Parts: sequence; C-alpha cells; structure tokens
Amino acid sequence: MEERTELERKYDHLKDWIASQEKAAVAFSGGVDSVFLLYAAKEALKDQLLALTMSLHAVPGSELEEAGRFCQEYNIRHRVERLDEFAIEGFAKNPPNRCYLCKKALFQRMKKAAEEEGFSVLMEGSNVDDAGDYRPGLLALQELQILSPLKECGFTKEEIRRMSKKLSLPTWDKPSMACLASRFVYGEEITKEKMKMVEEAEEYLRGLGFIQRRVRMHGTLARIELLPTDIQRLMDKGRYTQVQKRLEELGFAYVTLDLAGFQSGSMNKGLKKE
Repeated sequence: MEERTELERKYDHLKDWIASQEKAAVAFSGGVDSVFLLYAAKEALKDQLLALTMSLHAVPGSELEEAGRFCQEYNIRHRVERLDEFAIEGFAKNPPNRCYLCKKALFQRMKKAAEEEGFSVLMEGSNVDDAGDYRPGLLALQELQILSPLKECGFTKEEIRRMSKKLSLPTWDKPSMACLASRFVYGEEITKEKMKMVEEAEEYLRGLGFIQRRVRMHGTLARIELLPTDIQRLMDKGRYTQVQKRLEELGFAYVTLDLAGFQSGSMNKGLKKE
C-alpha cells in the first residue's frame, strides 16, 4: 500500500475534524478555498451537508453560475440567498471596516438560512494565510461563531491548491477572487453603477486572456493590475489602446496600468501607513 504524504494525512485530519460536527452548512462562494472545503465536507458528512451561496451585487454573476454547477455535479444540496449589500448601513460609504459590516450581515443571513434547513453549524473557508492581511471581516466570523476548518487544521493557500490538484478539483489553479467592493478606495462612495463598471471591465480583460486581473477605481480613474508576465502582453500590438477605448466606453475618464502588477489587497496599503 502506498504511503500517504504529509499533505494527504493533513487532509485526512481535516475530514475527521469536519466529520466530528456530524452535519454542517458551508458558506460556498465557488472560489478555491470554499470548493476545497465543500468537497472535504462532502466526503466527511455525505448527505448531512448544505452549501449556502450569497447572491450579491459585489459578486460577478459568472461566479454564482460556477458555484451552482459544482454543487450539481457533486450532488450537493445548494441554497442561494439573495441580499442587497447596499441596504447594509454604512456599506456604500466604504469605511475601512466595510468588510466587517458586510460579513456580519451576510453571515447573520446565512446562519438564519442554515438554521431554517436544520443545520446549527456553519463553516467557511478562511485559511491560515488570511491572517497576514487587513481583514476586518474575520472579526465578524468570530463574533458569530462561524467555524473555519481550513484555518483550524493549518492549511495554507498553497497547500489548498496542491491538494485540490491531487483531488482533481477544477479550481486548483483558479485565480484569486475578492468581492468587487474591494476595488474602491476607502472613503469613496460605492454605487451599483460603479460596481457594474468594474465588473464589466474585468470581464472584458478576462475575455482578452488576462485571467488574474483587477480593475481598481479611483474616482473616474481605472487602475489595472495584471500579473507581471501579462504586462508586456497588454502593451504588445497596441492592445492597450483597445483596452483604453473599451474602459472609456464603460465610463472611466482615465485608464492606467499599475507597474507593480497584481497585488491582492492593494487598497489596504494606505491603511498600513497610518
């Protein structure tokens, strides 16, 4: 019998940890971490499992569709909850604790939905690397007693990707995602119209083959972040003029390229300097 690797043993421990809950609901976005967690929960809990997905303005429709397809393929019970985050007091003003305000409201709604379905335990997919950035939303999870099995079992993002590949999960190499509200400078009002501009701009870049991308909004300026290896490709053959024209059509007055490349959480830089 082939000896299991350290990562595979870690995955076994994760499944045992989840199985000890007997039944649970999982907050499911369709991203790398939540797919990995939901798959492990399916193996551990079988049918004693519910996937809960939030439908929001801040989440691209393509992500919602992917989440639904995954649950259908793996025969996982799936419930979609719709919430207008702009109805959350303070959200649109985009203060530094916006993520806390939003997470608190979202997970309160998900806990209620889980309880309606007979599930008292709600899990989510934070990993140990999430502690390395400014993430006020994590406080909301603690206050609501949401379980974070990947963090509890010590999984890093890199380990989640490696194990996802071993399990043949379709998201093992999926680009990192974050809600569209993270594209705005703190203190700048977020509107549904602005959010739609950002979503369409990023979808346009994806259509050009730029898989890992961000379009950050600074007033009427769009700051594009791409992987360093993609920056030259944007400049080749005058493709940048095509991108500039399309983003101006979407409503941006100025379009710029960030020479530092893609940086997760780049809007938090100003906060760290204070």
